Amino acid sequence: MNKVVNTIEGGIYKDVRGQIRYVNDFDFKGVKRFYVIEHPDTSVVRAWQGHQFERKWFYVTKGSFCVAWVKIDDWENPSKDLKPEYVVLKDTESKIVCVPTGYANGLKALEPGSKIIVYSDMDVEESIKEKIRYDKDMWMDWERVIP
Repeated sequence: MNKVVNTIEGGIYKDVRGQIRYVNDFDFKGVKRFYVIEHPDTSVVRAWQGHQFERKWFYVTKGSFCVAWVKIDDWENPSKDLKPEYVVLKDTESKIVCVPTGYANGLKALEPGSKIIVYSDMDVEESIKEKIRYDKDMWMDWERVIP
């Protein structure tokens, strides 16, 4: 299993009938569930959810999101000096970001009404048991995200 955050590139095909957004290299093996998050405005920050054992994939279907992650050094008392990374995912592109086990992740809509699909390799009960929450402002200034 990949232990670093990676992006799976897709594409967009357009013709007179409309468009198809695809990520053909995404393998659903191991995915147990998915859910859609919609943020009506850009003030909401969903961060940080730490997952020692859960892997997640993120795909934007409408608007744009900042998807961020940070590698956790100590689950009970993580360093405040950890350096988060992020990517901006847009509905004008077709790509999936995979955040493997051992990271905390967070997200913020950059446009009102944005929607993102989150895929997980754990069922809800498993995920709840191992999720650890940290303060949204712990590692990142969400207002300084560059779209």
